[in-house]
Amino acid sequence: MRRLVLLAATLMLTTSAAAQAPDPEAKLREMGLTLPAAAPPVANYVRAVRTGNLVFLAGHGECSAEGRLTGKVGSERTIEEGYASARRVGLCLLASLKQEIGDLRKVTRIVKVLGMVQSAPDFTDHPRVINGFSDLMVAVFGDRGRHARSAVGMAALPANISVEIEMIVEVAP
Repeated sequence: MRRLVLLAATLMLTTSAAAQAPDPEAKLREMGLTLPAAAPPVANYVRAVRTGNLVFLAGHGECSAEGRLTGKVGSERTIEEGYASARRVGLCLLASLKQEIGDLRKVTRIVKVLGMVQSAPDFTDHPRVINGFSDLMVAVFGDRGRHARSAVGMAALPANISVEIEMIVEVAP
């Protein structure tokens, strides 16, 4: 019986904490941003897999083919264009995450990010491009949005997109 009471109390605290967490979607609205519709996968995979309190999100490009940035950063595209694309990819990842967990207030931490930049062979500013994503996560989630990250260059990405990002997120039950 005592275990049951402790379990119920823990669930109430966890639910209460999630309900009191700052609302990421309200923050997005304050920033003049909205979540796009989550795009369906383009091949034989799923956009998100939840196991325990972790959600693994597959690599995402921008959600809409219309206006999507393509080409190599450092030769065909500027760092600023890449940064803006990474920010838009962040919105797409958040849309897929919301579809998986229902409420972005459940996010307790953005844990790990892999940012891939299609780039010219001599380009070395991949971190500056992926900062478009990272800056968005911190703006939306505060310290919960700070994450471990890799930012790497690629010779090519699917459909010639300039930026692809995947992430791991910790969520409340």
